[in-house]
Amino acid sequence: MRDYYEDLWGRLPEQLEPPDFELRLAHLRAGVGAGDRVLDLGSGDGGFTQEIARIGATPIGVDVAQAALDRARAGHPDIDFRLVPIDGPLPFDDGSFDVVWSSEVIEHVADTARWLSEVRRVLVPRGRLLLTTPSHGRLRVALNGIEEFSDPLADHLHLYTRASLTALLAEFGFDEISVRTAGGLPWFRRLLLARASR
Repeated sequence: MRDYYEDLWGRLPEQLEPPDFELRLAHLRAGVGAGDRVLDLGSGDGGFTQEIARIGATPIGVDVAQAALDRARAGHPDIDFRLVPIDGPLPFDDGSFDVVWSSEVIEHVADTARWLSEVRRVLVPRGRLLLTTPSHGRLRVALNGIEEFSDPLADHLHLYTRASLTALLAEFGFDEISVRTAGGLPWFRRLLLARASR
């Protein structure tokens, strides 16, 4: 799986335009404050990690692809970026972060239970999880068909609705859970914006 992401980052254009960047950035800014220690879990080229630093927080960006980290370090040399195992524990002590930010990552994770357990472990008590993922509401799937959202050769392993993401976070002991939809027309929103506390 790591080879897949190395190859993907090697093929992506240098100047990326992340989808729904402004919506995702507003979600990030609403949940991170100056002085927060923030883990950017799945930091990619470091665009959001840089925004975390601009807020006045202290970010560490992590990714499973060295090619992504090479881009991030080249573009943001003053930020700490680290390689993490694709299927192992995060290399941080318990309670290392006030916030975990993970944007457009959870849908790619094979072992969601382990991933969420690690997120909880590295958060301080009452720490915040902020994540975004594509929305796969019933109406969108009914009108467009499941094939649009689950290409057998693509890397999206899970499809989430507002209800399923809320239930998943509750199952892993998060509370104060808020999941809202954004982007697009009502009933056809394409993005889930989630916030939860440890």
